[in-house]
Order: sequence, then C-alpha cells, then structure tokens
Amino acid sequence: MKKITIAIDGFSSTGKSTLAKQLAKQLSYVYVDTGAMYRAVTWFAMQHNFIDESHFDSKALIAHLQDIKLEFQFNSELGFAEMYLNNENVEMAIRTIEVSNFVSKVAEVSEVRSKLVEQQQQMGKNKAIVMDGRDIGTVVFPDAELKIFMTASADTRAKRRYEELKERGDVVEYELVLKNVVERDYIDTHRADSPLVIAADAIEIDNSNLTREEQFQTVLELVNKTVKKS
Repeated sequence: MKKITIAIDGFSSTGKSTLAKQLAKQLSYVYVDTGAMYRAVTWFAMQHNFIDESHFDSKALIAHLQDIKLEFQFNSELGFAEMYLNNENVEMAIRTIEVSNFVSKVAEVSEVRSKLVEQQQQMGKNKAIVMDGRDIGTVVFPDAELKIFMTASADTRAKRRYEELKERGDVVEYELVLKNVVERDYIDTHRADSPLVIAADAIEIDNSNLTREEQFQTVLELVNKTVKKS
C-alpha cells in the first residue's frame, strides 16, 4: 500500500494528538506531536527565566536555541513516543496549564519556528507519517496528500482540557482554562509568522459533537480514499 503524509492542523484542545496517535497505530505510521516540540522549547525558556507572567526575553531564547536538543523516545508501556529535552523526559512537565499559557508566545518567534520546522520536515522525508500542529499542511508539508483541519467550539475545547487536567491531578479553574483557550486561538491566528489558517485543500472537521471513535472512523475513511487515489 502506498505511503502518504497526513497533516493534521487545528485549534488547541481539538483532539489532534489523540486522532493522530490512533491513525499512526492503525496504519503503522510514524507519529510526530509538533505541539510537544513547541511546549518543550517553552519549558526550556521557563526553566531559564526567559519567560514568565511579566516578561518574555525572546532574544535570550534565540541566543540559546543551539542548546536545545529535542527528540521523541518510544515508551512501549504507554504505546507512544514521549518528549525528551536535552535527554530528560519532560512529557508530564510540558502538559501543564502554565506551559499552555506561554507556548503560543514562544511559537510566535520566527527563529524557533524555523528550527522546529526544519526538524519536522526531516522527520517526514520518507512519508508514512502523521503529524499534528498548527502549520503542518500550510508550511511543514504543503504537499501532504491528506490535510485535516480540526475545530470545535471554545467552550467544548475548554471543557475537554479542564477534564484532562483534573484527571492528571492538576488543580485548575474552568474559567482560567477557557481564558487560555481563547487567548491561544487569538495568538495562533494572528501571529505574523505561519499563522493558524485552513489550507485551501484541507478537509475541515468540527468535532464538537463527535465521539473519538466517530472522529477516527471518519478520518480513517478519508485516509483510505486518499491512498486509493494516490
């Protein structure tokens, strides 16, 4: 069966990663969570006091980009690859609401995007890959055979994110999660470098009222149709 590139873009907390993992497992494809890469850079910036609630020293972050080593290592017990920053597993650390509050600002930095896009393109040079993020179908893989754009109402996405954080044991308020979702939407869609937009040839899926299984089966059908046409 011919191997293709599957690009999944969309707003935060639309279940892009969950869908991408399901597809990669079903197809025996490589899965890359580009959001984890941006979160890891954000975590690095936080640990070095380059960013907090009152300031963001983007110049300092840019100056230290060469000190950032990112890689995914597969965890056989969990069934997916975890994010490592400079040989340290940061998978749990990068999923907090604190990182979420800053990641869109870090992702606005052109030098950061350039560094990560180059790595992402290298990962997908042999196809047979499912990659999710904000600019996969428009910048990273503009020639991807299948492009999906995920969306859902801000309230729906905030509720999903809130429940995920509670299950992890995080103490959070729903209003703050909703505020984060809305703010990230604005920053992602208004940044000068590679803003979040729907690629002209992307298929938009609003999953506000879809179960994970319904969503998966819908996209799997699109994959099968795309492979047959390729």
